[in-house]
Amino acid sequence: MRKFEKVRDFAIKYEEQDVIMPIRATYNSAGYDFFSPVEIVIPAGKAEIVWTNIKAECNTDEFLMLAVTSGMGKRGLILSNGIGVVDSDYYSNESNDGNIGFRLHNLGDTDYKIAKGEKIGQGIFLHYLHADIDNCKSDVRVGGFGSTDRK
Repeated sequence: MRKFEKVRDFAIKYEEQDVIMPIRATYNSAGYDFFSPVEIVIPAGKAEIVWTNIKAECNTDEFLMLAVTSGMGKRGLILSNGIGVVDSDYYSNESNDGNIGFRLHNLGDTDYKIAKGEKIGQGIFLHYLHADIDNCKSDVRVGGFGSTDRK
């Protein structure tokens, strides 16, 4: 099953209860557009995480890939890590309930203000495969954003 939901109350960022659910701009759009729940400034040369207060559920052999839109790229905003990978077990995790955040880096020389309700990126559901001989560190995710990098 693939779906988007608002995160539970304990995981809401910015104390903002209103969210705009992701939506595809056209019938043939691959990506679901995500929107900022708040006004936020990304300083020139700096990066900020814009939390969406949305979580995504997908099948265990799928993930949600996050990317900026071409319009964001034209304005000098990129994802700090190039693309984002939201694993299926990030959904409803214990630390942030799967709240999806876009860590946007402003490559410009002036601050960039994101308006509440402005499109901040897109998510695309993708299927993936495992290697025939597979090694993984753990069967269970413990934590939220960036938790699989922790030792």
